[in-house]
Amino acid sequence: MEFLDAIPNKHSLQDSSSFLNTTTVIALCLFFALLCACIVIGHLLEEHRWANESITALLLGLCAGVVVLLVSKGRSSKILAFNEDLFFLYLLPPIIFNAGFQVKKKQFFKNFSIILMFGVFGTIISFCLISAGAFLLFKKIGITTLSIEDYLAVGAILSATDSVCTLQVLNQEETPFLYSVVFGEGVVNDATSIVLYNAVQSLDLSNIDALTALKLLGTFLYLFFTSTILGVVAGLLSAYIIKTLYFGRHSTDREVALMMIMSYLSYMLAELLSLSGILTVFFCGIVMSHYTWHNVTESSRITTKHAFATISFIAETFIFLYVGMDALDIDKWRSSKASAGTSVSVSSAFLALVLIGRAAFVFSLSNILNFFKSAESTKVEFRQQFIIWWAGLMRGAVTIALSYSEFSDSETTSTQDSALMITSTIIVVLFSTVVFGSITKPLIGAVLLRHAKPTVSDATDIASLEDLRLLFLENGDPSDGGNNQPSPKASNLRLLMRYPTSTAHYFWRKFDDKYMRPVFGGRGFVPYVPGSPTGAQDETS
Repeated sequence: MEFLDAIPNKHSLQDSSSFLNTTTVIALCLFFALLCACIVIGHLLEEHRWANESITALLLGLCAGVVVLLVSKGRSSKILAFNEDLFFLYLLPPIIFNAGFQVKKKQFFKNFSIILMFGVFGTIISFCLISAGAFLLFKKIGITTLSIEDYLAVGAILSATDSVCTLQVLNQEETPFLYSVVFGEGVVNDATSIVLYNAVQSLDLSNIDALTALKLLGTFLYLFFTSTILGVVAGLLSAYIIKTLYFGRHSTDREVALMMIMSYLSYMLAELLSLSGILTVFFCGIVMSHYTWHNVTESSRITTKHAFATISFIAETFIFLYVGMDALDIDKWRSSKASAGTSVSVSSAFLALVLIGRAAFVFSLSNILNFFKSAESTKVEFRQQFIIWWAGLMRGAVTIALSYSEFSDSETTSTQDSALMITSTIIVVLFSTVVFGSITKPLIGAVLLRHAKPTVSDATDIASLEDLRLLFLENGDPSDGGNNQPSPKASNLRLLMRYPTSTAHYFWRKFDDKYMRPVFGGRGFVPYVPGSPTGAQDETS
């Protein structure tokens, strides 16, 4: 973490009565006071239609930046300096892990095909359109020092949605389908954007041809699947260790500590191996909630559930405060040396490309998916498509972090253009979070909830009926035909083609119950723990 003038030196240590730098202590005190203010104000505005804690923290960070700017007489607006390492290594992992840990798995995997289509293929479409649009528009604006790598990096940077803000503007209970799709797509989208960004950095783009495009695709697929596998393996390993060694018999603290450390270790291993830590820790959270969480004592379950949620909440608030204060980085604004017209033009171009890039894949992919769905109730309505498009327009800390990573120390791009790229990205993040984020809640109420059909079942209920139907199909329904002979067993391939999601879920449950849970534990496969105060109640539930 880089604090403003916070590096200890001989004079500062002489003036301080302790070994800590006084400037560092003051900066931390102010920042934690702002965190407390965000929590209190967020609580007071909890039921407000137009506000949420992300916007509150962002605006409070902006106000704090203005105050510091005035106090320092225009020298600096920062209590903390933005550091992408702090963001990617310490703040983002607990948020993404908790999202995977708390997500409703049945709803998430029931919509997994949509999430994967939007999160992977949609992000690639957006990446291509934004990169091409930036290449065509920026030269007309007068930006001439950007390289091909920079244009591709801009496409990856602006394709990254803000999954953190999505958590607060959508409600998992009111709109379960939208929440699972938009949030799930946001997590996969962030991972895909970072994977694309890393792939762009690793390739030689001096001569672009079909082979380069294939290498980019191959690198992306390798990073995507290896990151997911690493997260699953880490989650299964934690479940096996806790189940086999029976930690709860001796210490609840060790159970909680092991879950926390192994989840963070999975993220760090992914970063060490140059994989996607976001995908790794997200799927580690899903696997831990499915297996590991059921292997611990009741007290550990309550502790982990609230501990992970609390750490995630603090990290989210910290990030938006951080972004709000960094938006007034006076050095970057001075370095850009761009006129107000140029800055507005670049920011407007960024926003237009984000709007077009997202619309291009949300509406087209939704209609392609609808074409292959026979039941009207399972199709994505236009109103839902519009909300999915709108809710994914917000850009956040991932966008800023990637922008700093690309342009803060660029050797090929001029200092002025690099600073202009960073400041324009900050404007896009502020505008999209405050404007799009504040309108999303009322928009959902106006577009969806007022026109909701109470008679139509939720996707979970539909899936349950389909699962029952599949069970009859597999065993043969004796009511079909006029004789007492059961009908022939339906082929697995035919079931998979006709009901892909439900069939995959049905056979996964059979495989899970027969092979996975007896080894790794889970609901119904964990012995009674004498040390658990409510173990008997859990056994009977």
